[in-house]
Amino acid sequence: MKRKLRTILTCILLTTCLTGIAQVDPHFSQYFIQPMNLNPALTGAIEGDYRVSAVWRNQYENTFSTKGISGEAVTGKNLNIGVNLLNQSSSDGSYNYTNAYLSLAYTGIRFSNHYFVMGMQAGFLNRRFNAAKLQFGDQWVSGIGFEHSNTTSEVLARSSVFDIDAGAGIVYYDATPDKKINLFGGFSAFHISQPKDPFVAGNTEKQTLPIRYSVHAGARIIINEYFNIVPNILYMRQGNNEEKMAGAYLQVNASEKTDLMFGANVRFNDAIAPFAGVYYKGLTIGMSYDTGFSSKDALNINRNSLEISVSYTWWRKKTMETKPFYCPRF
Repeated sequence: MKRKLRTILTCILLTTCLTGIAQVDPHFSQYFIQPMNLNPALTGAIEGDYRVSAVWRNQYENTFSTKGISGEAVTGKNLNIGVNLLNQSSSDGSYNYTNAYLSLAYTGIRFSNHYFVMGMQAGFLNRRFNAAKLQFGDQWVSGIGFEHSNTTSEVLARSSVFDIDAGAGIVYYDATPDKKINLFGGFSAFHISQPKDPFVAGNTEKQTLPIRYSVHAGARIIINEYFNIVPNILYMRQGNNEEKMAGAYLQVNASEKTDLMFGANVRFNDAIAPFAGVYYKGLTIGMSYDTGFSSKDALNINRNSLEISVSYTWWRKKTMETKPFYCPRF
């Protein structure tokens, strides 16, 4: 297990720091639980006044975990506000990625029930490595394997980086009540402030995190009084890495206060992520499990992962309470 963890960490170091163009931000399969990580314009895109959410992801045979927590509020003055924090860490503490952002979304541009929302976010990110727990190629001996006594020639200029970061996005959604089909979609860009990535000693080139672009769209389709279906698509690109995802969720109106949700997303050429959830009086609990098309990669590492999420939505006045749109408008 330790050898696999060190191998994963070395790959992360090489792909996220040395190339300067291949960084892939931590993210969730249940991206609708952390909408501000997808698009700042989704801040407060809820049918309620307040929402708090948390999600936990476990992957790579329990060697990596990712945690996210967020809070959103609708002010009633064409401005929504939110905060979100994310942390990814290895089980032995040798790698840690943390970011925290404040997001604002302006909702004042509308034509009847058609909304065009602009969002911005700013905050910080911190990345830390413990080089003593990494393995490099010059520490491996043919026929023997990793030799701890071998000193590596690889040197990190810094083991920790703290930087200011910013992102922006736009979203369109149709909020027409009782309509059979409501469309939504958006575009966002993160790391537009180009945070530094100065981990490699002796490298005179300016290393920065590449911008992460996201395009997302979908629809809420009312089948009848008991069933809604929400198909959605997502495309993300960062540096020379990209992710394509498509799927759908079925919402079952089990009772006046309770809904059930079932669905799945497919990441092309990677994995399928089935999802199940339940809503009761503002509380939504969900679980998904990523199953790779090939359960192990070239390094013989199991890539399956588990995610558990919890969110709670509430209102200023109970007389205004209605069921929220469980898959927010993205």
